[in-house]
Amino acid sequence: MAEQLNEFKSEQISVFLENRAGRLSEVTRALSEAGLNIRALSLADTSDFGILRMIICDAKKAQALLKEKGFTLGITYVVAVNVDDRPGGLDEILQLMSSHNINVEYMYAFVTRLAHSATMIFRFDKVDEAIALLRENNIEILSADKICA
Repeated sequence: MAEQLNEFKSEQISVFLENRAGRLSEVTRALSEAGLNIRALSLADTSDFGILRMIICDAKKAQALLKEKGFTLGITYVVAVNVDDRPGGLDEILQLMSSHNINVEYMYAFVTRLAHSATMIFRFDKVDEAIALLRENNIEILSADKICA
């Protein structure tokens, strides 16, 4: 079953950055020069370091490039979900996950060209169970190909 659900997972690159001026722009410059497009991102920081989470259309190429440039990074599987753009749209998904004891470790949104919906990136503690539950409830999951279209 896990193999069947892989098409619904997106690779997210997490880059660990020193919290100093210019470090973030070093990442964006490297990606830009390589022609790699960032489709979604989130940046969280502490006083000492930040974690830049990104969905990039060619994750393997981005991963190799950033490692070559000396960045410390990791790959995580996340789920991109279309959420109805209306009051309660996000709450319905969160209530569904909660009722099945699936934790949302973090999430962030990005803009798409689709009308009447927002795309949310979720990191679930039980990703395969979350995907199966979303599918059972007819909630649209975007494959990596759709994110980059």
